[in-house]
Amino acid sequence: MADASSLPKYIQVSEMLIREIAAGHLADGARLPPERDMAVELGISVGTLRKALGDLADKGMLERVQGSGNYVRHQTDVASVYAFFRLERAGGGGLPTARVLDVTRLPKETGMPNFGPSAEGHRIRRLRSLDKEVIALEEIWLDGSYRDTVTAEDLNESLYHFYRHDLGLMIGSAVDDIGVAPVPAWRHDSFGLQTGDMAGYIERVSSDAAGTPAEFSRTWFDYNKARYISRIGKG
Repeated sequence: MADASSLPKYIQVSEMLIREIAAGHLADGARLPPERDMAVELGISVGTLRKALGDLADKGMLERVQGSGNYVRHQTDVASVYAFFRLERAGGGGLPTARVLDVTRLPKETGMPNFGPSAEGHRIRRLRSLDKEVIALEEIWLDGSYRDTVTAEDLNESLYHFYRHDLGLMIGSAVDDIGVAPVPAWRHDSFGLQTGDMAGYIERVSSDAAGTPAEFSRTWFDYNKARYISRIGKG
């Protein structure tokens, strides 16, 4: 089993702040604490924090005023590692992480929507957490035409980062179908719900930049711990 954690620390901090801003925990125009205080609170070095803040500034989400401080600037459609991850803590935000449980190449299941030309797919099963608390089971099927073999060691914290840099696959859009469904038999002990318990459920078909379906996924989430959030426009 692989514990995906290869994203640089400053990117993890940047992504956490992006989600905190989007959730409204950091208001537009708010001044962040002094960098040294903030670094201590986050348990990171000042240098790492400054790289994270620089990334936010590059994305237009932070205004750095010399001699005054760092000020939050709300933006929509921000380029983010977790732009397609819609689960947040019940109070909003939370840093996503993933743990790979299994990667297997298999024939696609009967009844799956069409995604890619291959009769086989790479089935990736993961645990998803927010702020280190497990909130979801995730089963992703990548069309088998992109690579003959995918292993747990190939995958990192962001699956789409692997797609983009190793497979040349850029996910450009996704369609989600949201409802409820029983927890599957392959559940992991660290997921609080038991097999057969009802959970929040997401079926997603993801397409490449040209609009060609490439991936199908299923996610079961504990709705006592997480919510599906989609933000549209400013607010």
